[in-house]
Amino acid sequence: MAIGYRELADFLRTAIRRGDYEQGSTLPKQDQIAEEHGVNIKTVRQAVRVLEAEGLVTPVRRRGTVVRRRPPMKRLGAERYAKHKWKFGLVAFAADREASERKWTPTEQTQTVRQVPADAEVAEAYGIPEGSPVYERARLVKEGDAPTHTLTSYYRPEDVEGTPLVDPTPGPAGHGGGFAVLTLQGLEPDSITETIYARMPTPDEVAVLRLPAGEPVMVLHRRTVTRDGRLVEFARGIHAAARFAWSYTFKIPD
Repeated sequence: MAIGYRELADFLRTAIRRGDYEQGSTLPKQDQIAEEHGVNIKTVRQAVRVLEAEGLVTPVRRRGTVVRRRPPMKRLGAERYAKHKWKFGLVAFAADREASERKWTPTEQTQTVRQVPADAEVAEAYGIPEGSPVYERARLVKEGDAPTHTLTSYYRPEDVEGTPLVDPTPGPAGHGGGFAVLTLQGLEPDSITETIYARMPTPDEVAVLRLPAGEPVMVLHRRTVTRDGRLVEFARGIHAAARFAWSYTFKIPD
């Protein structure tokens, strides 16, 4: 008796997890899978869609069905923002790469900088009227050719005018990145609040991050404050959920 698509998905899932198909390799062509298991192409396509929804495989044009790389990249918590890192030239996304033992280059971060009217969320964060001018610094970060996340920061013009934070050159904003720039402006970051939640992506996010069907995103809101309580950066990030493991180390409060 012919098996159904769920049973075929179970078989392929087990083979992937067992290592029969290496990470980054392609599954056999669908007609080969159909012949091997005595099923039709429709059944194979349904089984592959199940694996796509689980984040195990992803279709790649001109290659076929590719086994996704796992485990995900480690995204550090407080450690990624350690002052000794950015004061000596290591930016946060690079700290994540090094903790995950992965290579990185500055050009894996692209960016677009422009002055925009503050939307309601940015205005609330800064305590300014909605529509006030702010600088928006939008970054797309990749690992090789694969997008991992976007991060968009907002700044008061008086804090960053004429600095590398408004320079659209790809890569970090100079040696040590944005936090080092703010420090040179007399606005050294002292504390950060991050709020994280999950949701399904918008169509634009699916396209930008090249997300497979069914994969959610992790949404990050970050507020960076000086020692005297001045907000110097409000940021929003969108991370492909399956590409990161969020790691936090902290002292347990009394």
